[in-house]
Amino acid sequence: MNKYIIAAAVAAAGFGSTAFADGHSITVGVSWSNFQEERWKTDEAAIRAALEAAGATYISADAQSSSAKQLSDVESLIAQGADALIILAQDAAAIGPAVDAADAEGIPVVAYDRLIEDERAFYLTFDNVEVGRMQARAVLAAQPSGNYVMIKGSPTDPNADFLRGGQQEILQDAIDSGAITIVDEAYTDGWLPANAQRNMEQILTANDNMVDAVVASNDGTAGGAVAALTAQGMEGIAVSGQDGDHAALNRVALGTQTVSVWKDARELGRAAGEIAATLAGDDMAMVDGSAKWTSPGGTEMNSIFLAPVPITADNLSVVTDAGWITVESLCQGVTDGPAPCN
Repeated sequence: MNKYIIAAAVAAAGFGSTAFADGHSITVGVSWSNFQEERWKTDEAAIRAALEAAGATYISADAQSSSAKQLSDVESLIAQGADALIILAQDAAAIGPAVDAADAEGIPVVAYDRLIEDERAFYLTFDNVEVGRMQARAVLAAQPSGNYVMIKGSPTDPNADFLRGGQQEILQDAIDSGAITIVDEAYTDGWLPANAQRNMEQILTANDNMVDAVVASNDGTAGGAVAALTAQGMEGIAVSGQDGDHAALNRVALGTQTVSVWKDARELGRAAGEIAATLAGDDMAMVDGSAKWTSPGGTEMNSIFLAPVPITADNLSVVTDAGWITVESLCQGVTDGPAPCN
């Protein structure tokens, strides 16, 4: 795929005024897929801060993992006077009518973190194929041979397959050489940790616990996998994740998770708020730093991709130095661990 990766600081550079010619201030509506996940609280705070700094108003709705509710949420946000929408799609295939409804009212849409394959949407995310590569690189470095399990994301989220594609790129040579064998893989409905744990438990049973590494696609699914492994006395084998969830970073410090690919949600949220405010008054091509990107389905979209950072036991200080997590939270329960937990 053609990708355009830009530093977050550039992506979130000044995007101009948030007032229309008639003087009324801009309102930005955010439709969350499932606000119960730890990750989205951080994103929301960043979006709110960006909008407040620009003099715009924030309104939101939580779809609670329901694609049907998300459609009605978007209609409600439009009815409340949203001038631009940021949508974290619960189901990429089902979100189309929401984009249609927004387009009918001349309301621009930012596809936030997850692809909405529609040329009318502005796609803002991290480079998720590269996230998958980073996950696989870290697991392969920690466990260069043996039986691998792939715990994938939600089947309704295109990111799940972007990640899986990146993972496969890195693992292919080791698969071809026979060094590793993928003994099983499973999608995780709704990205829910409980579903990941159940999948992992079933895979362990089917393979008589003969598993050496787990490539899990985010920190929630990693947590579910680690719970299943711990129940079998197998904690400590190589496991990947992403998002920089505090619990996952603590697992990295403890040695029960190998890597969490950190996507600084503060930068993504800040960029989204500023881009949405800009789109409310301008053409999406006017967004500073944006570029054309062609989706796997052949849809050309205006987009910005931010760069992720893999966090392992070797560079945990990156997240504490950035103020993402306190040393106390990172090192809870850790004795004689990696810096800064030593």
